[in-house]
Amino acid sequence: MERRSDRKRKSRHFLRFDIYRKVPKDLTQPTYTGAIISICCCLFITFLFLSELTGFIANEIVNELYVDDPDKNSGGKIEVTLNVSLPNLACEVVGLDIQDEMGRHEVGHIDNSMKIPINNAHGCRFEGFFSINKVPGNFHVSTHSAMAQPANPDMRHIIHKLSFGNTLQVENIHGAFNALGGADKLASQALESHDYVLKIVPTVYEDMNGEQQFSYQYTVANKAYVAYSHTGRVVPAIWFRYDLSPITVKYTERRQPIYRFITTVCAIIGGTFTVAGILDSFIFTASEAWKKIQLGKMQ
Repeated sequence: MERRSDRKRKSRHFLRFDIYRKVPKDLTQPTYTGAIISICCCLFITFLFLSELTGFIANEIVNELYVDDPDKNSGGKIEVTLNVSLPNLACEVVGLDIQDEMGRHEVGHIDNSMKIPINNAHGCRFEGFFSINKVPGNFHVSTHSAMAQPANPDMRHIIHKLSFGNTLQVENIHGAFNALGGADKLASQALESHDYVLKIVPTVYEDMNGEQQFSYQYTVANKAYVAYSHTGRVVPAIWFRYDLSPITVKYTERRQPIYRFITTVCAIIGGTFTVAGILDSFIFTASEAWKKIQLGKMQ
């Protein structure tokens, strides 16, 4: 008997640690207001939980900026893709010239380039794939390499594509990788030169497996003007003057940590039930007070 009493005494002492004490059902009072609040509370929790679950399953992209050259294995080169149409300039006089501050001066670059006649051979679509050094410089489409200069070279054009580096195979990154794509200068003056000043920004994308892709974005400003040679002739061209930014943009793909998801779900459930309990208590207290007031008036 003494052992049983000791066990009961110990169990009573242990039960004192229960902070979630239960209230007998016969001491509680259900209300219609409480039922409505409970249903709304459950629907609200379900909605927020599904929203958080969707965000947890989906990958997120975070970006950061730092000063460095990310692609050190490129050999100091950047690959360039250029696609431009000149509807009023024949292909035999169209050429690409490349210059930079390392002393490179190439007139009439022809490697990996193609000229396609358009507009009944009166125009030309120039497609080129070439490399530039990672120093300030320019490349321009002109008639400088032609054996015989045309009398009135017409540099009105449409730029279909101008990109640097590899194309990122990522759908959810919308950067300025082809900022000049779709640029239409057909309404400009025929003999005007066009100057595009580019600021090239190195870009890195790192996926969930830690694999990196390298590319380049760029900003652009442009102006149009009439340029004359030392002989007084008008010598229009389409200039792309570039410089590299020391800032690198890095996009990193990652998934929300599981502990953050659990913390958010607990906060949703606990916060919703707490607010709903306060609201229900307030409504119940107010309704009971109103009933007492009504009874007092009747008496």
